[in-house]
Amino acid sequence: MTSLEGLLTAAVLGTGCMSGVFFAFSTFVMAGLVRLPSAQGIAAMQSINVKAVRPMFMIALFGTAALCAVIGVAALFSLEAPHPVLMLVGSATYLLGTILVTIAGNVPLNNALARLVPGEPDTARLWRRFVFRWLLFNHVRTLSALGSAAVFLVALVVSGAP
Repeated sequence: MTSLEGLLTAAVLGTGCMSGVFFAFSTFVMAGLVRLPSAQGIAAMQSINVKAVRPMFMIALFGTAALCAVIGVAALFSLEAPHPVLMLVGSATYLLGTILVTIAGNVPLNNALARLVPGEPDTARLWRRFVFRWLLFNHVRTLSALGSAAVFLVALVVSGAP
């Protein structure tokens, strides 16, 4: 296995892992929070958001982004790149659809949610709006990370990696 194939393998694992995290939120975590009274749902999501900013999650999210950036650069400059177009597509899909959406979409919503005081007037309406918008962005992240994993896997198969 070449070092580039090793990077692609790691990228499949990283993007696949992140897709799974986002998939869990899209399919049952947020649904469970919405079933709670809004004050409890808000408090639970605020707690989740605090706990998410931990080394393990940040390494998985942004370490995978760094890996994608390396793969993208390698696709442009390496004569050994097994399939540079696939490598670029996989990298761009994760960096734009997962990282950019996280930074420009989910994080600002999480920051706004952090300022809410659960149980205060109008928070139920704001919670419903938050959930709707947050899930839209999260679905994009889920599909982008999954798509990136699939593209990187195809690149590996095309390269003939064992």
